[in-house]
Amino acid sequence: MRWEDFRTSTNVEDRRGMGIPGGRGGLGIGTIVILGLLGWALGIDPRLLIGGAEMMQRGGFQQEQQEGRRGAPTDEMGRFAANILGNTEDVWSKVLPAQANRQYDPPKLVLFSGQTQSGCGFAQSAMGPFYCPLDKSVYVDLSFFEDMRRRFGAGGDFAYAYVIAHEVGHHVENELGILPRVQQRQREVDQRQANQLSVRVELMADCLAGVWAHNSEQRYQSLEKGDIEEAINAAQAIGDDRLQRQTSGRVVPDSFTHGSSQQRVQWLTRGLESGQISSCDTFRAERL
Repeated sequence: MRWEDFRTSTNVEDRRGMGIPGGRGGLGIGTIVILGLLGWALGIDPRLLIGGAEMMQRGGFQQEQQEGRRGAPTDEMGRFAANILGNTEDVWSKVLPAQANRQYDPPKLVLFSGQTQSGCGFAQSAMGPFYCPLDKSVYVDLSFFEDMRRRFGAGGDFAYAYVIAHEVGHHVENELGILPRVQQRQREVDQRQANQLSVRVELMADCLAGVWAHNSEQRYQSLEKGDIEEAINAAQAIGDDRLQRQTSGRVVPDSFTHGSSQQRVQWLTRGLESGQISSCDTFRAERL
C-alpha cells in the first residue's frame, strides 16, 4: 500500500509514553486474561468487563482531562497511522456528501501506549482499537499491529489500515445517526439481542472500511499487489468464532459481538467491491 503518498492528518493526539492523570495504574495482565475468558463464556463483550473492573478499582468513573502532543507524529508507525487517517478524511469528505448528503466531520485519532482516559471511560491496550462516540475519537495502541502479526498471522500495512478504517467506519455510523439508535435499542433488549445488534454495527463498519478502500483506490491508486489478501486475512483472523476457539476451545454464537470470520470477510468484500454506503446496510439484511 502506498501510504507514504497520502496526506498526513494533523488531527492526531499522541499520548504514547504518558501515564494516566493522577498516576493510578490499571489491572494486572492476569486479571485482564481472566475477565476476557469470562466475557466470552458469559456472552459479554470482554471490554465491558475490563472497563468496569478498572472503573471500580479507580473509585468509579471520573472524566479527567488528558492532553497529548498534537500534530503529525515523526516515527514511522505514527506517520503511518496519521497518513491513513488523512486519507480517510480525504475520501469520506467526498463520499459522505455525495452518497448520504451529509458533510463529514472527521474524528480525532488518539495514539496511546498501555492505558489512557477516553470520553467513554478508562482504556487499556487489551481492549484493542476502539471508537468513542462521546468524544468522537479513535483510540489506538500501535502495539496492536504487532500483536496482529505475531499472534494471528495478520500482518501487512493494508491489514493495519483496515483496522483504522474500521474504527473510522464507526465514526461514519455515528455521523449517520446509527450508533445512538442502536445503543438505545441495546438498553431495551436482552443480552443475546444486544449482542446481535453489536454484530450488525461491527459488520457495517467492516463494510464501510471496504467502501473507503474502494474509493481511495479509485482516487489515488493506492493499492498494491497482495493488499486485498492482507485485509481479508486480517478479517478472518479477528472473527469471533476464531478468537473464541483460540481462547476457550469452543464457539458460542450467541455471544458474538463482532461477527464470524466468514461474516467479516463477506461484508468487507462487499464494501470493497461496491464502494457504496448503501451496500453496507446490515440492519436490513435478512442474513448476515
